[in-house]
Amino acid sequence: MTAVWQQALALDAKFNAYRTPSNPQFKTLYIRRKSQLLRESAKSGRDPAVRKEFLPIRAQLLTAKYGSPAYSDQGSIRSRSFSMRSVGRNTLESFDNLAISDGKKHHRRHQSSGSIRMSFDGPMKRVFDSIELVPTKEADASRAMAGGKTISENYAFAGMHHIFDQHTAAVSSVKFANDDRTRVACSSLDGSLSICQVIPPPATVICMLKGHKRGVKDFVWSLSNDIILSVSLDGTAKLWDVAAGSCIRTIEDEQGGELLCCAFQPLNNNMFVTGSSKHAVQVINVSTGKGVKGGSGKVTGGVMALTFDPTGHILWAGDDRGAIFSFTIDIATGKLTKTRRITVSEGHPITSISARAWISREARDPSLLVNSCINAMCLFRIITDDGGLQLKKTFPVKQKRSHIRSTFCPLMSFRQGACVISGSEDMCVYFFDIGKDSKPCVNKLLGHSAPVLDVCFNCDESLLASCDEQGLVIIWKREGKQGAL
Repeated sequence: MTAVWQQALALDAKFNAYRTPSNPQFKTLYIRRKSQLLRESAKSGRDPAVRKEFLPIRAQLLTAKYGSPAYSDQGSIRSRSFSMRSVGRNTLESFDNLAISDGKKHHRRHQSSGSIRMSFDGPMKRVFDSIELVPTKEADASRAMAGGKTISENYAFAGMHHIFDQHTAAVSSVKFANDDRTRVACSSLDGSLSICQVIPPPATVICMLKGHKRGVKDFVWSLSNDIILSVSLDGTAKLWDVAAGSCIRTIEDEQGGELLCCAFQPLNNNMFVTGSSKHAVQVINVSTGKGVKGGSGKVTGGVMALTFDPTGHILWAGDDRGAIFSFTIDIATGKLTKTRRITVSEGHPITSISARAWISREARDPSLLVNSCINAMCLFRIITDDGGLQLKKTFPVKQKRSHIRSTFCPLMSFRQGACVISGSEDMCVYFFDIGKDSKPCVNKLLGHSAPVLDVCFNCDESLLASCDEQGLVIIWKREGKQGAL
């Protein structure tokens, strides 16, 4: 009955914004205590039918008290069909196969074999339409790991490990330290970053990094985890000493633009790259704090996302006009050379890019995972040595306005099938098996009460972090991994 208590928690979370709006600490405490009580109730062995009857009754009570929730099911994906008119006329031919439907309009509740099919017609019908019993027992995802588990079974979660609420505005990004199970960092539009320890319990905030004058849009750990690089709307990049919790260098954008994203050069952490609202990609030397000679490039819009391939020789930049540019970079000098451009969807910002050289341990399939404000997450195949892309498939993710990010799961399988995760504007965390052609969604997590902006696994996938627009960070426990915590 784990799924039923998760649905009950998600139902309460939808109304959480209305509880004591002047006391955000109480709302966090309420959800945390509610999660604890529901988990304890799930272990009591009560009649499952009684639990299901509780959901519509609870929905009626909450609706009577607060009215219909602002987010409700407005964020659900009612149609999995994308016309070329809706994604822009200048979309490249490689994007022509973006159709995600069979031509018919289906509601998600009728597309999942594991959904709860309720005949509830009250004011909360749209809320229940968005609640699914996941993962489904009938999921036919490829067997991903030893032990004969499907991907949906492998990515089942036991509940919340901890909820962090130290930030007062949206948490723009969340990332675990490299090859580290225990530490996670967050950046926020309140102008600060935080470093937290999640293992061993109790989870705690180790330190707050304050110094930016405006919201922090992105950050990244150095390879050795001793430095954090952050970029802000105040037009500065800052390098932070993790151990001391202090800023060691501040670098202003040469053109005075807002800095929106950043990335360390994976094979030379003495260089990093920033993307600005002035359409510029800039390579900067950490030691000098100066831009390197030949290390700048121009794109058609504000640079919203950056990523390197694992070799460090190719850099991709996504802009707010819907284009992805590829650059080759000289690892020794930092010189950039623009090589390719592909338009995902004209006028729809690219908000996230992730690269992966191997989808599984059996086959090399270099791929790029992209989020764009077209209600879809796109998987591209990297087809040339200079970063050329070809659309492979798309996945339905609710996204029209928010800066949503996605990622590949860090562990690879010896068998066919692999998993990617994405946030969503409908307040859910989605898991997709990229090896499946039909019904690729193998799980989703319910619990946030605002759009989920970023997601990240720790190195052994025992914990997953997700953050939202209300400043909440949830650490989720993976089923079967609790003994390691």
